[in-house]
Amino acid sequence: MRTGWKTLGVLAAAASLVAGVASPAGADGRIGWAASWSASVQAPVAGLLGPNWSEAGFADQSVRQVVRVSTGGAAVRLRLSTAYNKAPVRLAGATVGKAGAGAEVQPGTLRPVTFGHAASGVFAPGKEWLSDPVLLPVGPLDRLAVTFYFAEPTGPATFHAFATATSYRAAGDHRFDRGAGAFGETTSSWYYLAGVDVLGAARPHSVVAFGDSITDGAGATQDADNRYPDELAERLAAARRPVGVANAGIGGNRVLNDSACFGEKATTRFQRDALDQPGVRTVIVLEGINDIQSGGADFECFLPNPVITARQLIDGHRALIKAGHRAGVRMIGATLLPYKGSMFFTEAGEKVRDEVNAWIRTSGEYDSVIDLERATADPADADKINPVYDSGDALHPNDAGYQAMAAAVDLGRL
Repeated sequence: MRTGWKTLGVLAAAASLVAGVASPAGADGRIGWAASWSASVQAPVAGLLGPNWSEAGFADQSVRQVVRVSTGGAAVRLRLSTAYNKAPVRLAGATVGKAGAGAEVQPGTLRPVTFGHAASGVFAPGKEWLSDPVLLPVGPLDRLAVTFYFAEPTGPATFHAFATATSYRAAGDHRFDRGAGAFGETTSSWYYLAGVDVLGAARPHSVVAFGDSITDGAGATQDADNRYPDELAERLAAARRPVGVANAGIGGNRVLNDSACFGEKATTRFQRDALDQPGVRTVIVLEGINDIQSGGADFECFLPNPVITARQLIDGHRALIKAGHRAGVRMIGATLLPYKGSMFFTEAGEKVRDEVNAWIRTSGEYDSVIDLERATADPADADKINPVYDSGDALHPNDAGYQAMAAAVDLGRL
Protein backbone atom coordinates (compact mmCIF):
# COMPACT_ATOMS: atom_id res chain seq x y z
CA MET A 1 0.00 0.00 0.00
CA ARG A 2 1.45 3.37 -1.02
CA THR A 3 0.60 6.27 1.26
CA GLY A 4 1.62 9.83 0.46
CA TRP A 5 3.32 12.11 2.97
CA LYS A 6 0.26 14.36 2.95
CA THR A 7 -1.98 11.44 3.96
CA LEU A 8 0.42 10.43 6.72
CA GLY A 9 0.53 14.02 7.94
CA VAL A 10 -3.25 14.24 8.10
CA LEU A 11 -3.41 10.93 9.94
CA ALA A 12 -0.71 12.01 12.40
CA ALA A 13 -2.58 15.23 13.11
CA ALA A 14 -5.77 13.28 13.75
CA ALA A 15 -3.99 10.78 15.99
CA SER A 16 -2.59 13.60 18.07
CA LEU A 17 -6.12 14.60 18.97
CA VAL A 18 -6.74 11.27 20.69
CA ALA A 19 -5.80 11.23 24.37
CA GLY A 20 -4.42 8.31 26.35
CA VAL A 21 -7.96 7.26 27.24
CA ALA A 22 -11.04 6.96 25.04
CA SER A 23 -12.56 10.37 24.38
CA PRO A 24 -16.25 11.25 24.23
CA ALA A 25 -17.41 12.07 20.70
CA GLY A 26 -17.12 15.73 19.74
CA ALA A 27 -13.94 16.30 21.75
CA ASP A 28 -11.77 16.88 18.66
CA GLY A 29 -13.73 19.83 17.27
CA ARG A 30 -14.56 17.82 14.12
CA ILE A 31 -11.22 18.76 12.54
CA GLY A 32 -10.76 16.90 9.27
CA TRP A 33 -13.44 14.28 9.93
CA ALA A 34 -16.75 13.85 8.13
CA ALA A 35 -19.63 11.55 8.99
CA SER A 36 -19.71 8.96 6.21
CA TRP A 37 -22.20 6.52 7.74
CA SER A 38 -24.42 6.71 10.80
CA ALA A 39 -27.25 4.99 12.64
CA SER A 40 -29.38 6.75 15.25
CA VAL A 41 -29.45 4.65 18.39
CA GLN A 42 -32.40 3.54 20.50
CA ALA A 43 -33.14 1.95 23.85
CA PRO A 44 -33.29 -1.87 23.92
CA VAL A 45 -36.69 -3.24 22.90
CA ALA A 46 -38.15 -6.60 21.96
CA GLY A 47 -38.30 -7.51 18.28
CA LEU A 48 -40.87 -5.62 16.21
CA LEU A 49 -40.24 -6.97 12.72
CA GLY A 50 -38.24 -9.99 13.87
CA PRO A 51 -35.91 -11.04 16.66
CA ASN A 52 -33.10 -8.80 17.81
CA TRP A 53 -30.39 -9.14 20.44
CA SER A 54 -30.80 -5.80 22.23
CA GLU A 55 -32.54 -6.97 25.40
CA ALA A 56 -30.28 -9.96 26.03
CA GLY A 57 -27.08 -8.18 25.03
CA PHE A 58 -23.86 -10.11 24.48
CA ALA A 59 -21.49 -12.35 26.47
CA ASP A 60 -18.40 -14.05 24.99
CA GLN A 61 -19.72 -13.20 21.54
CA SER A 62 -18.49 -11.40 18.43
CA VAL A 63 -20.86 -9.16 16.48
CA ARG A 64 -19.99 -8.33 12.86
CA GLN A 65 -21.89 -5.46 11.23
CA VAL A 66 -21.63 -4.49 7.57
CA VAL A 67 -22.14 -0.85 6.61
CA ARG A 68 -21.54 1.20 3.46
CA VAL A 69 -19.72 4.52 3.79
CA SER A 70 -20.85 7.36 1.57
CA THR A 71 -17.55 9.13 0.95
CA GLY A 72 -13.92 8.14 1.08
CA GLY A 73 -10.81 9.20 2.93
CA ALA A 74 -7.33 8.29 4.14
CA ALA A 75 -8.49 6.82 7.44
CA VAL A 76 -11.60 5.86 9.35
CA ARG A 77 -12.76 5.95 12.92
CA LEU A 78 -15.74 4.36 14.66
CA ARG A 79 -18.32 5.93 16.93
CA LEU A 80 -19.55 3.60 19.65
CA SER A 81 -22.67 4.52 21.61
CA THR A 82 -23.66 3.48 25.11
CA ALA A 83 -26.50 6.01 25.16
CA TYR A 84 -29.10 3.60 26.56
CA ASN A 85 -26.97 1.23 28.59
CA LYS A 86 -27.61 1.14 32.32
CA ALA A 87 -24.10 0.02 33.32
CA PRO A 88 -20.58 0.31 31.89
CA VAL A 89 -19.86 -1.83 28.84
CA ARG A 90 -16.63 -3.82 28.59
CA LEU A 91 -15.41 -4.09 25.02
CA ALA A 92 -12.75 -6.77 24.70
CA GLY A 93 -11.71 -5.64 21.23
CA ALA A 94 -12.77 -4.50 17.76
CA THR A 95 -11.68 -4.69 14.13
CA VAL A 96 -12.64 -3.07 10.86
CA GLY A 97 -12.01 -4.19 7.28
CA LYS A 98 -13.48 -3.98 3.83
CA ALA A 99 -16.48 -6.29 3.59
CA GLY A 100 -16.72 -9.20 1.24
CA ALA A 101 -19.77 -11.42 0.71
CA GLY A 102 -21.99 -11.80 3.77
CA ALA A 103 -19.83 -11.78 6.90
CA GLU A 104 -16.56 -12.18 4.97
CA VAL A 105 -13.75 -9.61 5.04
CA GLN A 106 -11.56 -8.87 2.02
CA PRO A 107 -7.98 -10.17 2.32
CA GLY A 108 -5.38 -7.67 3.49
CA THR A 109 -7.86 -5.12 4.82
CA LEU A 110 -8.56 -6.25 8.39
CA ARG A 111 -7.32 -3.74 10.99
CA PRO A 112 -7.48 -3.67 14.80
CA VAL A 113 -9.43 -0.78 16.30
CA THR A 114 -8.31 0.90 19.51
CA PHE A 115 -9.94 3.39 21.83
CA GLY A 116 -7.52 5.67 23.67
CA HIS A 117 -4.66 3.54 22.29
CA ALA A 118 -6.02 0.48 24.10
CA ALA A 119 -7.33 -2.66 22.41
CA SER A 120 -10.00 -3.09 25.09
CA GLY A 121 -11.82 -0.76 27.43
CA VAL A 122 -14.68 -0.01 29.74
CA PHE A 123 -17.21 2.49 28.41
CA ALA A 124 -19.45 4.41 30.77
CA PRO A 125 -23.17 4.45 29.96
CA GLY A 126 -24.93 7.39 28.35
CA LYS A 127 -22.21 8.55 25.96
CA GLU A 128 -20.80 8.24 22.46
CA TRP A 129 -17.14 7.28 22.10
CA LEU A 130 -14.58 7.82 19.34
CA SER A 131 -12.07 5.20 18.31
CA ASP A 132 -8.53 6.15 17.44
CA PRO A 133 -7.91 6.77 13.73
CA VAL A 134 -7.47 3.57 11.71
CA LEU A 135 -5.25 3.79 8.63
CA LEU A 136 -7.63 2.08 6.22
CA PRO A 137 -8.05 4.15 3.06
CA VAL A 138 -11.62 3.85 1.76
CA GLY A 139 -13.39 5.04 -1.34
CA PRO A 140 -16.92 6.38 -1.80
CA LEU A 141 -19.53 3.61 -1.36
CA ASP A 142 -17.06 1.08 0.08
CA ARG A 143 -18.61 -1.53 2.37
CA LEU A 144 -16.95 -2.09 5.75
CA ALA A 145 -17.23 -4.95 8.22
CA VAL A 146 -17.01 -3.81 11.85
CA THR A 147 -16.58 -6.52 14.48
CA PHE A 148 -16.98 -6.04 18.24
CA TYR A 149 -16.04 -8.76 20.74
CA PHE A 150 -17.68 -8.70 24.17
CA ALA A 151 -16.02 -11.20 26.52
CA GLU A 152 -18.18 -10.29 29.52
CA PRO A 153 -21.97 -9.79 29.68
CA THR A 154 -23.00 -6.38 28.41
CA GLY A 155 -26.55 -6.32 29.71
CA PRO A 156 -29.21 -4.84 27.43
CA ALA A 157 -27.57 -3.13 24.47
CA THR A 158 -27.93 0.28 22.85
CA PHE A 159 -28.93 -0.45 19.25
CA HIS A 160 -30.71 0.59 16.04
CA ALA A 161 -33.74 -1.56 15.37
CA PHE A 162 -34.52 -1.41 11.64
CA ALA A 163 -31.20 -1.74 9.84
CA THR A 164 -32.53 -3.21 6.56
CA ALA A 165 -29.16 -4.96 6.69
CA THR A 166 -27.86 -8.22 8.11
CA SER A 167 -25.67 -8.32 11.21
CA TYR A 168 -23.85 -11.48 12.27
CA ARG A 169 -22.99 -13.10 15.60
CA ALA A 170 -20.52 -15.80 16.63
CA ALA A 171 -19.67 -17.46 19.93
CA GLY A 172 -16.20 -16.50 21.15
CA ASP A 173 -13.61 -14.08 19.79
CA HIS A 174 -13.72 -13.94 15.98
CA ARG A 175 -12.62 -10.36 15.40
CA PHE A 176 -9.82 -11.40 13.08
CA ASP A 177 -11.71 -14.02 11.09
CA ARG A 178 -11.73 -13.18 7.42
CA GLY A 179 -14.16 -15.98 6.73
CA ALA A 180 -17.84 -16.10 7.61
CA GLY A 181 -17.95 -19.64 8.96
CA ALA A 182 -18.22 -18.81 12.66
CA PHE A 183 -20.95 -16.22 12.17
CA GLY A 184 -23.97 -18.49 12.10
CA GLU A 185 -26.53 -16.19 13.73
CA THR A 186 -28.11 -13.16 12.05
CA THR A 187 -30.40 -10.26 12.81
CA SER A 188 -31.55 -7.09 11.04
CA SER A 189 -30.38 -4.55 13.63
CA TRP A 190 -27.15 -2.73 14.50
CA TYR A 191 -25.61 -2.76 17.99
CA TYR A 192 -23.47 -0.09 19.67
CA LEU A 193 -22.23 1.19 16.31
CA ALA A 194 -23.41 4.78 15.86
CA GLY A 195 -21.16 6.00 13.07
CA VAL A 196 -18.17 5.68 10.78
CA ASP A 197 -16.24 8.86 10.04
CA VAL A 198 -13.64 9.33 7.33
CA LEU A 199 -10.61 11.60 7.25
CA GLY A 200 -10.25 13.55 4.03
CA ALA A 201 -7.83 16.17 2.73
CA ALA A 202 -10.57 18.71 2.02
CA ARG A 203 -12.71 20.63 4.47
CA PRO A 204 -15.22 18.07 5.81
CA HIS A 205 -18.80 18.26 4.57
CA SER A 206 -21.66 15.95 5.52
CA VAL A 207 -25.40 16.04 4.92
CA VAL A 208 -27.61 14.51 7.60
CA ALA A 209 -30.89 12.93 6.47
CA PHE A 210 -33.04 13.20 9.59
CA GLY A 211 -36.39 11.48 9.89
CA ASP A 212 -38.46 8.38 10.53
CA SER A 213 -38.86 5.02 8.79
CA ILE A 214 -38.93 6.55 5.30
CA THR A 215 -35.44 7.92 5.93
CA ASP A 216 -34.47 4.72 7.78
CA GLY A 217 -35.31 2.73 4.64
CA ALA A 218 -38.36 0.63 5.53
CA GLY A 219 -39.56 -1.14 2.39
CA ALA A 220 -36.15 -1.15 0.70
CA THR A 221 -34.47 -4.40 -0.30
CA GLN A 222 -32.48 -6.00 2.52
CA ASP A 223 -28.69 -5.57 2.24
CA ALA A 224 -28.98 -3.60 -1.03
CA ASP A 225 -28.25 -0.07 0.31
CA ASN A 226 -31.27 1.38 -1.49
CA ARG A 227 -32.56 3.75 1.21
CA TYR A 228 -33.05 7.29 -0.06
CA PRO A 229 -29.91 8.57 1.78
CA ASP A 230 -27.97 5.73 0.09
CA GLU A 231 -29.32 6.76 -3.29
CA LEU A 232 -28.38 10.37 -2.53
CA ALA A 233 -24.85 9.25 -1.66
CA GLU A 234 -24.65 7.45 -5.01
CA ARG A 235 -25.66 10.62 -6.84
CA LEU A 236 -23.02 12.65 -5.00
CA ALA A 237 -20.36 10.03 -5.70
CA ALA A 238 -21.28 9.96 -9.40
CA ALA A 239 -20.97 13.75 -9.46
CA ARG A 240 -17.54 13.43 -7.80
CA ARG A 241 -18.66 15.55 -4.89
CA PRO A 242 -16.89 14.50 -1.64
CA VAL A 243 -19.93 14.98 0.58
CA GLY A 244 -20.79 12.46 3.29
CA VAL A 245 -24.38 11.38 3.86
CA ALA A 246 -25.37 10.36 7.38
CA ASN A 247 -28.68 8.56 7.93
CA ALA A 248 -30.41 9.76 11.12
CA GLY A 249 -33.72 8.01 10.55
CA ILE A 250 -35.50 5.92 13.17
CA GLY A 251 -38.48 3.82 12.12
CA GLY A 252 -41.66 5.02 13.82
CA ASN A 253 -40.03 8.16 15.19
CA ARG A 254 -42.10 11.26 15.94
CA VAL A 255 -41.39 14.97 16.20
CA LEU A 256 -43.32 15.65 19.39
CA ASN A 257 -43.57 12.45 21.46
CA ASP A 258 -41.17 9.77 22.65
CA SER A 259 -41.89 6.09 22.09
CA ALA A 260 -40.67 3.04 23.96
CA CYS A 261 -40.27 1.33 20.58
CA PHE A 262 -39.31 4.15 18.23
CA GLY A 263 -36.87 6.33 20.12
CA GLU A 264 -36.86 9.74 21.67
CA LYS A 265 -38.80 12.50 19.93
CA ALA A 266 -37.07 14.43 17.18
CA THR A 267 -36.80 17.65 19.16
CA THR A 268 -34.87 15.77 21.86
CA ARG A 269 -32.55 13.67 19.69
CA PHE A 270 -31.84 16.32 17.04
CA GLN A 271 -28.69 17.67 18.69
CA ARG A 272 -27.09 14.25 19.12
CA ASP A 273 -28.25 12.59 15.92
CA ALA A 274 -27.93 15.53 13.53
CA LEU A 275 -26.01 18.54 14.80
CA ASP A 276 -23.28 16.56 16.56
CA GLN A 277 -22.39 14.63 13.39
CA PRO A 278 -18.80 15.42 12.35
CA GLY A 279 -18.62 17.86 9.46
CA VAL A 280 -22.36 18.47 9.23
CA ARG A 281 -23.28 21.50 7.14
CA THR A 282 -26.77 20.55 5.95
CA VAL A 283 -29.73 18.70 7.48
CA ILE A 284 -32.71 17.40 5.50
CA VAL A 285 -35.76 16.99 7.75
CA LEU A 286 -38.47 14.50 6.73
CA GLU A 287 -40.59 13.78 9.76
CA GLY A 288 -44.13 14.15 11.08
CA ILE A 289 -46.23 11.43 9.47
CA ASN A 290 -46.05 9.30 12.63
CA ASP A 291 -47.23 12.21 14.77
CA ILE A 292 -50.24 12.38 12.46
CA GLN A 293 -50.84 8.62 12.29
CA SER A 294 -50.47 7.96 16.00
CA GLY A 295 -53.24 10.28 17.18
CA GLY A 296 -55.71 8.01 18.93
CA ALA A 297 -54.18 4.90 17.28
CA ASP A 298 -54.62 1.58 19.10
CA PHE A 299 -50.95 0.58 18.98
CA GLU A 300 -48.80 0.17 22.06
CA CYS A 301 -45.70 1.56 20.36
CA PHE A 302 -47.57 4.79 19.59
CA LEU A 303 -48.21 5.56 23.25
CA PRO A 304 -48.63 8.32 24.24
CA ASN A 305 -50.97 8.93 21.30
CA PRO A 306 -52.42 12.45 21.51
CA VAL A 307 -54.13 13.91 18.46
CA ILE A 308 -51.68 16.44 17.01
CA THR A 309 -52.69 19.66 15.26
CA ALA A 310 -50.90 21.11 12.27
CA ARG A 311 -49.85 24.08 14.40
CA GLN A 312 -48.23 21.82 17.00
CA LEU A 313 -46.34 19.90 14.34
CA ILE A 314 -45.22 23.11 12.65
CA ASP A 315 -43.96 24.41 15.98
CA GLY A 316 -41.95 21.21 16.35
CA HIS A 317 -40.35 21.80 12.95
CA ARG A 318 -39.63 25.39 13.94
CA ALA A 319 -37.75 24.14 16.99
CA LEU A 320 -35.57 21.97 14.73
CA ILE A 321 -34.95 24.87 12.34
CA LYS A 322 -34.00 27.17 15.21
CA ALA A 323 -31.55 24.62 16.63
CA GLY A 324 -29.99 24.05 13.22
CA HIS A 325 -29.57 27.73 12.47
CA ARG A 326 -28.10 28.34 15.90
CA ALA A 327 -25.45 25.76 15.00
CA GLY A 328 -24.79 27.39 11.61
CA VAL A 329 -26.33 24.49 9.67
CA ARG A 330 -28.40 24.80 6.50
CA MET A 331 -31.89 23.40 7.10
CA ILE A 332 -33.83 21.79 4.26
CA GLY A 333 -37.46 20.77 4.74
CA ALA A 334 -38.97 17.81 2.89
CA THR A 335 -42.73 17.54 2.38
CA LEU A 336 -44.48 14.54 3.91
CA LEU A 337 -45.21 11.71 1.50
CA PRO A 338 -48.79 10.61 0.66
CA TYR A 339 -50.24 7.93 2.93
CA LYS A 340 -53.86 7.43 1.86
CA GLY A 341 -54.77 3.76 2.05
CA SER A 342 -52.23 2.95 4.77
CA MET A 343 -53.15 1.33 8.09
CA PHE A 344 -53.56 4.49 10.16
CA PHE A 345 -54.91 6.87 7.48
CA THR A 346 -57.76 9.21 8.43
CA GLU A 347 -59.30 12.17 6.63
CA ALA A 348 -58.54 14.35 9.67
CA GLY A 349 -54.91 13.27 9.53
CA GLU A 350 -54.77 14.01 5.82
CA LYS A 351 -55.92 17.57 6.52
CA VAL A 352 -53.05 18.00 8.99
CA ARG A 353 -50.55 16.60 6.48
CA ASP A 354 -51.78 19.01 3.80
CA GLU A 355 -51.46 21.98 6.17
CA VAL A 356 -47.97 21.02 7.26
CA ASN A 357 -46.83 20.49 3.67
CA ALA A 358 -48.26 23.86 2.62
CA TRP A 359 -46.29 25.50 5.42
CA ILE A 360 -43.06 23.69 4.47
CA ARG A 361 -43.46 24.81 0.84
CA THR A 362 -44.51 28.42 1.35
CA SER A 363 -43.39 29.74 4.74
CA GLY A 364 -39.76 30.33 3.81
CA GLU A 365 -38.69 29.18 7.26
CA TYR A 366 -36.64 26.29 5.91
CA ASP A 367 -33.63 27.43 3.87
CA SER A 368 -34.76 25.21 1.02
CA VAL A 369 -37.49 22.67 0.25
CA ILE A 370 -37.49 19.21 -1.33
CA ASP A 371 -41.01 18.38 -2.49
CA LEU A 372 -41.05 14.64 -1.87
CA GLU A 373 -44.85 14.52 -1.84
CA ARG A 374 -44.99 15.60 -5.47
CA ALA A 375 -42.06 13.37 -6.39
CA THR A 376 -43.82 10.24 -5.12
CA ALA A 377 -47.56 10.97 -5.52
CA ASP A 378 -49.91 8.92 -7.68
CA PRO A 379 -50.76 11.02 -10.79
CA ALA A 380 -54.35 9.77 -10.49
CA ASP A 381 -54.72 10.65 -6.79
CA ALA A 382 -52.23 13.04 -5.19
CA ASP A 383 -53.14 11.78 -1.71
CA LYS A 384 -51.79 8.29 -2.52
CA ILE A 385 -48.27 7.10 -3.17
CA ASN A 386 -47.60 6.23 -6.81
CA PRO A 387 -48.21 2.46 -7.21
CA VAL A 388 -44.84 2.04 -8.94
CA TYR A 389 -43.16 3.45 -5.82
CA ASP A 390 -45.25 1.62 -3.21
CA SER A 391 -43.56 -1.10 -1.16
CA GLY A 392 -46.99 -2.57 -0.49
CA ASP A 393 -48.31 -0.75 2.59
CA ALA A 394 -49.35 2.54 0.91
CA LEU A 395 -46.87 4.37 3.14
CA HIS A 396 -43.27 3.29 2.57
CA PRO A 397 -41.57 3.55 -0.82
CA ASN A 398 -39.89 0.63 -2.53
CA ASP A 399 -36.42 0.80 -4.10
CA ALA A 400 -37.74 2.76 -7.09
CA GLY A 401 -39.51 5.17 -4.75
CA TYR A 402 -36.36 5.81 -2.75
CA GLN A 403 -34.49 6.44 -5.97
CA ALA A 404 -37.15 8.96 -7.01
CA MET A 405 -36.83 10.70 -3.63
CA ALA A 406 -33.06 11.06 -4.01
CA ALA A 407 -33.51 12.27 -7.58
CA ALA A 408 -35.70 15.10 -6.28
CA VAL A 409 -32.81 16.55 -4.28
CA ASP A 410 -31.09 19.52 -5.96
CA LEU A 411 -27.43 18.74 -5.27
CA GLY A 412 -26.58 22.39 -5.74
CA ARG A 413 -28.59 23.31 -2.66
CA LEU A 414 -26.64 21.01 -0.36
